[in-house]
Amino acid sequence: QVQLVESGGGLVQPGGSLRLSCAASGIIFSIYAMGWYRQAPGKQRELVATITSDGRTNYADSVKGRFTISRDNTKNTVYLQMNSLKPEDTAVYYCNAHIAAKHWEYDYWGQGTQVTVSS
Repeated sequence: QVQLVESGGGLVQPGGSLRLSCAASGIIFSIYAMGWYRQAPGKQRELVATITSDGRTNYADSVKGRFTISRDNTKNTVYLQMNSLKPEDTAVYYCNAHIAAKHWEYDYWGQGTQVTVSS
């Protein structure tokens, strides 16, 4: 059974920091690309950051320079360090595990963790 369990969300003031964690089980973690997505009320889910199995990263323009994605394959965990948080970062953040081959691809999702940036 595949599980992605996010943690680390909460309420933070503008300018503050949070670190999200996503612990994976039931998959060969090291071969999956991992990512963080978010969904604000009334909006579509959007990509925040991804990291490939070999460590290449990609970020949404809105978070470049403020957020850092990383992974620890020994702990089957992916992290999202979020600094200089803004009210517009408020959303439910979801962890994603993605794998693709020539003719197929598959995604697993976590249950989400709420991040609220407010004074």
